[in-house]
Amino acid sequence: MSPTPSEKQTLVVIGNGMVGNRLLQKLVEQNGHQRYHVVVFGEEPKPAYDRVHLTDYFAGRTEDDLTLSPLKWYHENGIELLLGDRVTEIDITSQTLHSSNGVEIHYDSLVLATGSAPFVPPIPGIDREGVFVYRTLEDLDGILAYAPRAKAAAVIGGGLLGLEAARAVKELGLKTSIVEFAPRLMPRQLDHDGAGVLKTHIEALELDVLTDRRTRAVEGDPAVTGLSFEDDTSLEVEMVVVSAGIRPRDELAKKAGITTGERGGVLVDEHMRTSAQNVFAIGEVAAPNGITYGLVAPGYAMAEVVANELMDQTACFEAGSLSTKLKLLGVDVASFGDAFGSDPNSRTLSFQDTAAGIYKRLNISPTDNRLLGGMLVGDTEDYGMLVHQVQEGSALPENPEILLLGSRGASTSLLEMTLPDTAQVCSCENVSKGAVCGAIRDNNIQTLGELKSVSPAGSGCGGCVPTLTRILKQELAAAGQTVSDHLCEHFAYNRADLFKIVQVTGHKSFEDVLASHGEGGGCEICKPTVASILASLWNAPIFEQSTIQDTNDRFMANIQRGGTYSVIPRVPGGEITADQLITLGEVAKKYNLYTKITGGQRVVLFGARLDQLPPVWEELIAAGFESGHAYGKALRTIKSCVGTTWCRYGVRDSIGLAIRLENRYKGIRSPHKLKSAVSGCIRECAEAQTKDFGVIATDGGWNLYVGGNGGARPRHAELLASDLDEETLVKLIDRYLMYYIQTADKLQRTARWIEEMEGGLDRLREVVVDDALGLAEDLENQMDALVGSYVCEWTALLNDPERKKAFTHFINTQEPDPTLTFVNERGHQRPADWDSDETATDPANAMETEAGEWWRAANVHDIPTEGGACVRKGDRQMAVFHFASRDEWYATDNLCPHKQEMVLSRGILGSDGPIPKVACPLHKKTFSLKDGECLNGDLPSITTYPVRITNGEVFLFLPREREITTSKPRLPIVNQDSAATE
Repeated sequence: MSPTPSEKQTLVVIGNGMVGNRLLQKLVEQNGHQRYHVVVFGEEPKPAYDRVHLTDYFAGRTEDDLTLSPLKWYHENGIELLLGDRVTEIDITSQTLHSSNGVEIHYDSLVLATGSAPFVPPIPGIDREGVFVYRTLEDLDGILAYAPRAKAAAVIGGGLLGLEAARAVKELGLKTSIVEFAPRLMPRQLDHDGAGVLKTHIEALELDVLTDRRTRAVEGDPAVTGLSFEDDTSLEVEMVVVSAGIRPRDELAKKAGITTGERGGVLVDEHMRTSAQNVFAIGEVAAPNGITYGLVAPGYAMAEVVANELMDQTACFEAGSLSTKLKLLGVDVASFGDAFGSDPNSRTLSFQDTAAGIYKRLNISPTDNRLLGGMLVGDTEDYGMLVHQVQEGSALPENPEILLLGSRGASTSLLEMTLPDTAQVCSCENVSKGAVCGAIRDNNIQTLGELKSVSPAGSGCGGCVPTLTRILKQELAAAGQTVSDHLCEHFAYNRADLFKIVQVTGHKSFEDVLASHGEGGGCEICKPTVASILASLWNAPIFEQSTIQDTNDRFMANIQRGGTYSVIPRVPGGEITADQLITLGEVAKKYNLYTKITGGQRVVLFGARLDQLPPVWEELIAAGFESGHAYGKALRTIKSCVGTTWCRYGVRDSIGLAIRLENRYKGIRSPHKLKSAVSGCIRECAEAQTKDFGVIATDGGWNLYVGGNGGARPRHAELLASDLDEETLVKLIDRYLMYYIQTADKLQRTARWIEEMEGGLDRLREVVVDDALGLAEDLENQMDALVGSYVCEWTALLNDPERKKAFTHFINTQEPDPTLTFVNERGHQRPADWDSDETATDPANAMETEAGEWWRAANVHDIPTEGGACVRKGDRQMAVFHFASRDEWYATDNLCPHKQEMVLSRGILGSDGPIPKVACPLHKKTFSLKDGECLNGDLPSITTYPVRITNGEVFLFLPREREITTSKPRLPIVNQDSAATE
């Protein structure tokens, strides 16, 4: 039973910035709001917002877009938020505080999250009209309002914030100058050479850079007219933005007698406790070990420590890293570790390409050849790898310059570079490489989404998407354009970098990763990628991240034609008992499912409706089956021959090893699906050399082959190591798989990963077999952790009644989808063929809009957060979506006009710039949730419906129907009316 408000302890949080908000989010995750009466004071009149992306406010992002948690969220979680109210006094003896609005409150625990304030240097005239700081939304509103009165502006400060401010001011159309007191830009992150390269980039953008300038005075009266400098020069400007650094807001703590550091900030121990009893400090105001951090990531880590401490879970803050990777004025800049080489005996390697605008520096320890830190300007591709090297502290290769120079290969694999224009790259739509390249050139294509809008390539199964991506990058590079490996518009990192970020930060949800290292609301590209990373690191059941998954992972079954699903239980090594075979037959017969033996030695049951999946799996699990993970980017099968068990030629037990390996690696998520095989002799009946990793028995042991690939672009696997005993073999596979999981790009098969690796197989052998990077033990331990935490996802879901409720086509009726159409063929039923006319419209598009009614569709809690659900009214099916990150609701037709299937409610939500969208789960056709327009093709728009939320209920405005016609006949379900489905 939850405590009443009078029984709860009072927790007061002073400050409602990004770090304070993170603390509240973590407390809510741990149900801390049920234990504490939480009171939050915020000086600003609006709830916490994203200060990291303030500049986007000038580019059209609204206050709502930047808001981290809407007011509704505080109310729903019982958090008392006092906005526009400043705490003026804390009495640490009586544990009470007073505010500017006259609030007096007793606290049991107090958290100081007061952040920092802009440092305004004491320059004569700094208070002139037209002088602004760059810190809050109110500051930005002031700049926007004043900008029309100015032609030129100066930004005082050439650090991180100063450059961001300069970008914002320039985008307002003002001639902009950057004034820096130090001899170089970004003096805390870059050395002289690195700052020089950055300055060249910035000046190319028509920004003036004035370094080594001490401002004597701000001229003008009453409004600013210019700056004068101590070298007797001057600058005519009508607006000045001061961004000269920040200072911890520790004045409240000092006044209360709480110990502060010599350089400012509230001193805290490793648990973030201050010198005052029951008082914590986090974020920019906190000074662990006397150090204040001006970055959000350490602040988030502090917030998580305090959340755990408040819930009686001991936690410690580890010294935060000052490593940072940014894009400033379009220029990639990064510094990491000991960027300046504080050890005078350290060895420095540097590389500078003035023509390309690239500067790289590495600092190496003087004795044990370890990477200490460094900086990058213009090319930060290897940032993630270098940060990892610093963190691991392992010895560098004999030639550490390969780390400095990074990947010197082309952006595409050798195979793709030599493909002729006539080669087929999309087998679904029969599109050649030449056609793809022509579409890119003729339409000035810049992104994969744009390419899909003008070419059918990639609109089918999606298997050619990685190839299309690399061809696009090759074409852009050949045209002299910048090629980005960013995951998508929401994350300025590739998958490998994001993997390391999540590993280091310990984030457990997409929302946390997006808040700390992304922007916007996510999309159908980054959501499944982050979900895969989370699963690869923490191995939590995939349904815990359900709405950011593709429909296959969301419902743990492969979606097929008609919106039905296939069921594929695991059969390790292809070995199955007679009773299990009987069960498969009984289940298939009971639910009238199409049965097929797969090429990977398993039995697949096709045609299960969404509502049939749980009962089907209940029977299979009762017979001893487990999830086969055929729906995920994970290990599919390990095929085997019969080896010495039966074969007269076999030299080793291939079935036994295949079963051991499949049971070891089952459920482990990876960038792409994994296939394997074990052959009992060199006759190779299991075809091990066409797999991502394959094993072949020899008289001396086992040979390990890696990087094989079947499918549209076959590749023969290559020998990694030979004559291995079984235990060594398992260790090498552990290392190989974990190294692939950590460093491969999204949706990149092992074959392409090895092709694009600098040094190819030889380099892979150095890392995996010879342990050149000193990663072997870590990779093995990480694999052991994944193996040890395995659970069958279907078993876990069936034990959770709430999760099972999601497996229904409609949320307002238990009836199945009446539009499913099957035909009989060879004694089986299969989905009816798709119409060749893909432009037919749904009956909902033939309705009058001048009259209608508000119709109650569902309860708010029936719709998944950041997801959708389907409702039915008569013959009409509508998808209702809750875009929680934007605090918005949408409703559309449930039918995707591409293949005329009722599946849109199961799609992933995302953003295309400011446009909210949904991606059809069948072929990733995306549609605007605002106006229904197809965003990546020439399909008809889908109908959208107004949504209203009233007293926890969802209402849709449905226009009056004029006529109901369908674009193709919809027949009743054939032989799908058994008692088990009623």
